[in-house]
Amino acid sequence: MSLSVISAGSPFHVMTKPIGPICNLDCKYCFYLEKENLYPDNRKWSMPDDVLETYIRQYIQSQPQSEISFAWQGGEPTLLGVRFFQKVVDLQQKHANGKQITNAFQTNGVLLTDEWCRFFRQHRFLIGLSIDGPAELHDAYRVDTQQNPTFSRVMKGLELLKKHGCEFNTLTVVHRTNSQKPIEVYRFLKEIGSKFIQFIPLVERWAPVRLKVRGIDFAEPPHPSEKDDPLSVTEWSVRSRDYGEFLCKIFDEWVRRDVGKIFVQLFDVALGNWIGAGSSLCVFAEKCGRAMAMEHNGDLYACDHYVYPKYHLGNIMNTSLGAMVESPMMHEFGENKSATLPRYCQECEVRFACHGECPKHRFCTTPDGEQGLNYLCPAYKRFFNHIDLPMRIMADLIRSGRPAALIMDWYQQQDRIKIRRGDVQRNDPCPCGSEKKFKKCCGS
Repeated sequence: MSLSVISAGSPFHVMTKPIGPICNLDCKYCFYLEKENLYPDNRKWSMPDDVLETYIRQYIQSQPQSEISFAWQGGEPTLLGVRFFQKVVDLQQKHANGKQITNAFQTNGVLLTDEWCRFFRQHRFLIGLSIDGPAELHDAYRVDTQQNPTFSRVMKGLELLKKHGCEFNTLTVVHRTNSQKPIEVYRFLKEIGSKFIQFIPLVERWAPVRLKVRGIDFAEPPHPSEKDDPLSVTEWSVRSRDYGEFLCKIFDEWVRRDVGKIFVQLFDVALGNWIGAGSSLCVFAEKCGRAMAMEHNGDLYACDHYVYPKYHLGNIMNTSLGAMVESPMMHEFGENKSATLPRYCQECEVRFACHGECPKHRFCTTPDGEQGLNYLCPAYKRFFNHIDLPMRIMADLIRSGRPAALIMDWYQQQDRIKIRRGDVQRNDPCPCGSEKKFKKCCGS
């Protein structure tokens, strides 16, 4: 007997993990591999057929909008094989009821084949490819279970996606190593054909010793009602000052050359906040609570980074998905983001663009000693102040019905003014952002 489906009041998103944390890689920084410890008696990680159909049916019926977007992740979902996802597509068609269905699929790319890519192309899957930059930067942490580098295999997978005309974007984890080379990372992503780029800052802390005995290496996110232990970040976590520099350097190149051609998620989200449309990304929204994670057995958790017992909402086999989304526990989780914001953040000049970022990173103290400051606060204060003028210009362009890409003409005009005034000397960095000396670039 199937459960009655309760519709949610507004759209929500579920990151679906049909194979749980099982992966063919052993990335040194991966926080999700240890989730095996949540299911110590588990012997089969593939999502059972009844759970899969229940989820697809409920996810479609619980959403109030006419276009339904599924997101498949892991672990590594290609381990399930093409046949599993053909079943996914068939079930989506069975339960669509006139709604439009889209699929996003996050992969490390190592197991991609012609068969996979033909399937993705046929069913219009959007592929997210995880790649952290050129070989020496990517292979710093993204290794297989034998600790061998993976870059060359990922690139072969990328070539297969291109060969079959699959739509793809790239997801780059910004860690301690590649954060030192922002322009190299950005230009590499452009060179391999990525038009849609996501940067995810890596911030993880070591768990207390008592938890490491249980096989848990990373600390849980700080809870607003509990005093957090002062724990050290991992050696691969990005430093806040480096992340701020990383974003500023890439933005300066993007805003002069690539607006309208390359779409960097963080920059697009920031522009939405400057326009006044609000954030389309949960980490920069005023409140969260509409982006959950579902494990292979149907367990639903408050967020992908909060897959811990205390944030377990229930299981779709005995509780309606819509009911869990609208539960008091989930509402409290979402409200806590703004309700627990320190005064230092409430009075910050860039609060409208940041809103304290993800609560997972709020384990530092403010200058006046209040708990709950985001570890990445220095990065975002620098970055959002740095982009304020060009963001205001692009926002004005859009409001007047003109393309934001005209900001590039403005920069060229400013460069010509500087050169005519003699503000740029022969050995100065060229104002165009090429990283060459003026005499060997625009002044040649």
